[in-house]
Amino acid sequence: MTQPLPPHKQHVLEGLVFVTVFLDLVGFGIVIPLLPFYVQSMGGTSRTVGVLLGCFSFTQVLATPLLGRLSDRHGRKPIILLSLFANAAAMGLFSLASHERALALLFTSRILAGATSGNLSTCQAALADATPPKDRARAMGRMGAGIGLGLVLGPLIGGWLAKGGAWLPPLAAGALALLGALSVLAALPETHPAESRTAQGRRERWPRLPEERKRALGLMLALYFLVFLAMTTMQVALGLLAQARVGWGSSEVGYAFALVGGLGLVIQGALIGPLAKALGEVRLLVTGALVYAGGMLGISVAGHSATLMGAVALLGIGMGLIQPLLSSLASQVAGAERQGAILGLAQSSGGLARTVGPLASGYLYAGLGPGAPFLGASGVAVVAAMLGVLIGREGVGHPRQKKTRAAPEAPGPG
Repeated sequence: MTQPLPPHKQHVLEGLVFVTVFLDLVGFGIVIPLLPFYVQSMGGTSRTVGVLLGCFSFTQVLATPLLGRLSDRHGRKPIILLSLFANAAAMGLFSLASHERALALLFTSRILAGATSGNLSTCQAALADATPPKDRARAMGRMGAGIGLGLVLGPLIGGWLAKGGAWLPPLAAGALALLGALSVLAALPETHPAESRTAQGRRERWPRLPEERKRALGLMLALYFLVFLAMTTMQVALGLLAQARVGWGSSEVGYAFALVGGLGLVIQGALIGPLAKALGEVRLLVTGALVYAGGMLGISVAGHSATLMGAVALLGIGMGLIQPLLSSLASQVAGAERQGAILGLAQSSGGLARTVGPLASGYLYAGLGPGAPFLGASGVAVVAAMLGVLIGREGVGHPRQKKTRAAPEAPGPG
């Protein structure tokens, strides 16, 4: 059974995971804020943006649990490498599609990326392998800081590179994914070695949870779905709303995404561990969901740049609180031998939301106006906060766990 690493080795692993997800998310941040503009330049509409993001997420739904299970059986490192190399190839196709203005090729790029997008959930499994539950929110927060820093720099780099041609930002994103793959190949240790992959794990195609954890898992999967359902609205509709209401272009939209990433960086890199220990993970998650709901509501009614940016800041604070806590709580439900499969299943639930969400946002925007997707997302975030309360009643989350619950298994890480 996988055992936690000594503290100094935990910090080394966290640093390597930080670099890996940072490089990956810089690439993501370079292209995603610009995606609506790419689609428009190829003759698409807001609905096309939704369909494009939905295709990525649909293939992710199908593939991520399988990749997570494979990481339980064959180790974390091979799956992370597969994901990064495939993402580099997908971004190369994205660049070619931009150069040729080929919408079909752009769809091919995003489908390939979705089918191999096991990087973040497998990195989460690696961290869960190596850290005890009491330190897991901090570890996931460090990983989230890498995501946040990538999302700060990515949009800024993307806006600057776009001046040299539409094909250049995705090409740079592909190069960063390739660099991340090479750094993993050279330096990342295997946290789930062969001796930790039990005979039971090799025999079972999918993991079996104890009965007392099944309800908690169901609630976690529903929570992942609702959180990511709300988050997709920003990717699909923020740029379009900002352009329509306050005249923002790609640079200003990039700055807004960078603000979200910067706030996430500060919260996840420095604050999430102490806050989780002081308030409890579940209470902090509920708070983050309510803050996020306030941000979405603010965007739905914003008519000036300052108001819009203030609402975007609330989104950044909410996301910074929610994301590492989701991963930490899901890993505690999973137990040591099921980290990859359960975290992959959780990411797949989020992927299902990212399939439905872009379609819903695109159609709401086109049918009811710019504010409609954000008003709907605000309501979804409130429901997510209610689910968080129910998860707390199941005894999940440090330090408020049921005293009657069996001790968690030794840890086995979107």
